[in-house]
Amino acid sequence: MEFDVRKMRWTREPENYTIEDGTIKITTKPGTDLWQRTYYHFRNDNAPVLQLETEERFFSFVVKTDFTGAHHRFDQCGVVMYLDSENWLKGSVEYENEEFQHLGSVVTNHGYSDWATTAIPAQVKTMWYRFSRREDDYCIECSQDGKQFTQMRVCHMWKGAGKICFGIYACSPEDSSFTAVFSDMEITDCKWLAHDGQAPDKE
Repeated sequence: MEFDVRKMRWTREPENYTIEDGTIKITTKPGTDLWQRTYYHFRNDNAPVLQLETEERFFSFVVKTDFTGAHHRFDQCGVVMYLDSENWLKGSVEYENEEFQHLGSVVTNHGYSDWATTAIPAQVKTMWYRFSRREDDYCIECSQDGKQFTQMRVCHMWKGAGKICFGIYACSPEDSSFTAVFSDMEITDCKWLAHDGQAPDKE
């Protein structure tokens, strides 16, 4: 499978964006987000998402994000697999304040989201993500140099078998707007290697 930006399709096309020479810029609108129910008890499903469709069961997708313009609480951009409003996952850095921000991931199965985070310095303005698929299991990794990746999340998606869509997103859940920049996108053989420890349980 090869990466071809011309084959990417919008879910909620934003008003302001550019796609040029392999770089995608999305300017967010205030009040846009992806979240379902858990803890906050509200549902937001209006963030712009740009994705490729595939039935390939083993692959990795890499993208570099630049969020220099993020300046308001929860401004975010990153990697996403959006299947429908109640089944998706995302990985991003979410701005918090001038001291720190949240590097994290959200997994949403059957309409309920979780949020796993770690604090990183606010001075970090770029982040690479690697999204990998092994059948209906998924891994999100991050990197500050695009070479050395560390694991953020391993998860199972209940609707993640067969045909999926994956790509990028950006949003500003509160009263804010910024321009997210995505570049260096590529699809490779699956870099998330098969587990080499305990053998799987027999059916």
